[in-house]
Amino acid sequence: MDLVRSHHRRRSLLFLLLLLILPLFFFLSACPGSRAEVITLTEETFADKVKEKDTVWFVQFCVPWCKHCKNLGTLWEDLGKTMEGEDEIEIGQVDCSTSKPVCTKVDIHSYPTFKIFYDGEEIAKYKGPRQVEPLKQFVLDEADKAARAKLEAD
Repeated sequence: MDLVRSHHRRRSLLFLLLLLILPLFFFLSACPGSRAEVITLTEETFADKVKEKDTVWFVQFCVPWCKHCKNLGTLWEDLGKTMEGEDEIEIGQVDCSTSKPVCTKVDIHSYPTFKIFYDGEEIAKYKGPRQVEPLKQFVLDEADKAARAKLEAD
């Protein structure tokens, strides 16, 4: 009889522990610091975001059904993590299946497409290797060019 109670008590404690730990796990996984810094842009947010003062936006345009987009795996999230802490550079993504007007406006005809925007204007299109380091170097170089051009204009 004591063996049955002991087993039941352990099961109850395990269940209680899970009830306490699972919400904590979900809370921590939802914290911004634990997630990649990739911002989803939509028809409602795209124009305002890419016009943010002194901010370079590197944006991936994809659709869920595209095999080339699927083959990227976590590349864009990995780039987002790598770019965390870089001042005035944001990594964004647009789902062209749900934000068609955005993709039409910025002339997206194939997927994935990677473009850089500064002060609301497209300043570059990436056509290099689909790897984190070349993508990172590209956006850093373009951000530097944009900053220098702005200084010369001022």
